[in-house]
This record gives sequence, structure tokens and C-alpha cells, in this order.
Amino acid sequence: MSPNLVARTRRLDADVDLPAVAGRDGVLFEKGRAGLAGRGCAVRLPWPAGDPATAARSVAAALAGIAVDDEVGLPGCGPIAFGALPFAPGAASELVVPAVVGGRADDGTRWLTTIGPTGGEPAAELPPAAEPLPPARGFTVAADRDPDDWCDLVERATKVMAGGAFDKVVLARQIDVTADQPIDVVPVLERLRSAYPGCHIVSVDGFVAASPELLVSVTGDIVRSHPMAGTAPRGGDPTTDQRLAASLLASTKDRQEHQITIDMVHDTLLPWCSYLDYEAEPSVVAVANVQHLATLVEGRLSQPAPSVLELVAALHPTPAVAGWPRDDAVAWIHAHEGIDRRRYAGTAGWVDAAGNGTWAVSVRCAEIDGPTARVWAGNGIVPESDPPTELAETRAKLQALLSAIVRP
Repeated sequence: MSPNLVARTRRLDADVDLPAVAGRDGVLFEKGRAGLAGRGCAVRLPWPAGDPATAARSVAAALAGIAVDDEVGLPGCGPIAFGALPFAPGAASELVVPAVVGGRADDGTRWLTTIGPTGGEPAAELPPAAEPLPPARGFTVAADRDPDDWCDLVERATKVMAGGAFDKVVLARQIDVTADQPIDVVPVLERLRSAYPGCHIVSVDGFVAASPELLVSVTGDIVRSHPMAGTAPRGGDPTTDQRLAASLLASTKDRQEHQITIDMVHDTLLPWCSYLDYEAEPSVVAVANVQHLATLVEGRLSQPAPSVLELVAALHPTPAVAGWPRDDAVAWIHAHEGIDRRRYAGTAGWVDAAGNGTWAVSVRCAEIDGPTARVWAGNGIVPESDPPTELAETRAKLQALLSAIVRP
């Protein structure tokens, strides 16, 4: 890392609209109007293939090499690296450190960070966003795999698990969208933001997501994770939704699937913690069209506290997106699923030079490239899974991104 770079952070009086800061070509990580957005590129940091823990340490060392001039002093100030890591454990990737980052805290504090050579002056305002693209009007939507064939895959998986090969595997479907014009990321993000206000809204290098699931966050010495596994539909009628939520909480199959993920997250984080616990009973988290079992895991990190990236490297992929035992499930996915997940079921987020950061599980997501978009959704499959029910659940999940991309 060049010793001649400095990150200058100044408080802003004006409000910050983070999607507008990110624009079409920037980066965004927001939940409930708080978060970070950046534009431009000060430096790209490699995430080398092989050992994720080594990759995490190399990124942390590179961020530490950027000088800091910070007048705000909150997590998310100073140099920030954003990334969307792939599903495949140990795969190569990279993180981007934007030249300009706008931030907005939960309490309304706003700031602007600029990275440039030492001796320069911080920017007084954000650069203008790119002009919007003409809207696409025509779309074709096609499944990568025939639905009946996917149901056969689910049935094969249940038989393999009944034989004791593994306990759970997550199987995904892929939908390809082709438009008559390049797809503009900005209105897609705005629609996701409006429809899913409780989700993490993400945009990194063409990857967009509205993820309800927190993989891990670090703020000082406090660590949190909010795993989700087990899903039921929502129909829009409150009485029906309450009945479905009660059935979800009472479901032995869904509770078993959920507990596998909770145990893995807890046991993985525990060696870094002086204290760690999770809620005694799961809650039901509702988003626009589905609802999930969720359990908050929270603790205090031992000193010296690890960077959030070290915890990302240890946790990803969780059983919620891979299965259990993890290595066996991932091997079966690679051998039988028949699609390239790329950054679907990976993890996306940010990290600062102090090791603070927030990373979401990359579900409810798509990759947008010019006039094409690739959309994924997956389900946790256990021996008792019913293929038609699992297919219907993937269709509900796919609607999150399809409804934001495909517009009349």
C-alpha cells in the first residue's frame, strides 16, 4: 500500500442519500437509511485464493497502511473496503477502497471521507452522479434448469441424506433476464430499498442484493450475527401470515434446519469471545413476500479483537447457504447443482481500518451486466423436504429481485 495516501473524514451538515452517492458505478451498503456508499477507486485490494484467513489479514494490513485524518471518529470513517465475496470457499476475489465515501449513522450523523495524496485538501462535497440510463421496456426471463428437473435434484438429495451422507444441503435455482437496453442499477436499488426497508441493500461491481440476513458485524468489541434458516410464505393477509408464522415456529423440520446454523455460528465465534450467547427461542422475521426463522447471536470479543474480515473468513459459508456438514454439502453442490453460483450465497459488506464492519449473507441477489441479469434463490433441503414445496419457496424468493429488475 502506498504510504502517500491519506483518508480524510469530515462531518457533513447536509443529509446524505446513500444510493445517490453510489450512483450507477459506485458501491453501497445500507440498512434503514444508515450505512455507507462510495464512488471512484483509490485502490483495489486482492483477496487471494486459498486460505480465507490469510486473505483477511492481507486486506486488514493494506487498510492499516493508509494514513487517517478523521474528525468524526465513528465506525465506518477513514478508509473503507467494500466487497462481495463468492460462494466457493477459498475462491479469489477483491475489495475496492473508494476514493469518496459518504456515511450516515443510525443517530443521523453524516460524514464524507476522501482518499488522496498527503498534503492535499479534503473534498467539500460529493461528485455529481452519472446521468440515468434509458429505461428498458422489453425483457425475456428464462430458468437455467427445468423446474421438474430441479425437483428431481431435490428428491435425489433427500435420498442421499436419508442414507446418512450429510444432514442438510442448500440447492439453488438460477433465472436469466435479458433486456432490450442496459439495466440501470440505480432504479433497481431504489425499488429494493422501498420494498425491503429492513434488509441490507447492497451494490458492489454489478452485484445487487436485498439481504435480510446478517452474517457478522463488529463494532468495537461487540460482535453480532443474525442467522436465518427456515422459511414460510406471506400472503398479504395478516391473519394468514400469523398462522403461517406459527406453523413455521412449530415445524420440527424448520427448527432442526435453523438450529444447525445457530450452533455452527455460535461455535465458530466462541473462540474469539470473552462472552457469547444467543436467544433462547427464534423469532420470525418478515420481509415483503416471505418470513424466516431468525436468532440473534451477540457477544463481546476478547482482546486483541479480530477484524470483522477474520470472522467472515471463519463463518462463510454458513449452513444456511451451504448445508451441514459444510464440506460434504459444498462438495455435493459442486458435483450436482449444475450452476455457477458466483457471488450468490457469498457475503457482501464493508470493513474499516480498525476492523469494524458489517457483512450480510448474499441472498435475494442478482448480478447485472449491461442488458443481462442473473438472479438466484435457494432452499435448505433436509431428508423430510418436499420437492414441490421447495420449488414454490424458491419462486417466492426469486420475486424479490425479478420484481425490481423486470418492469412493465
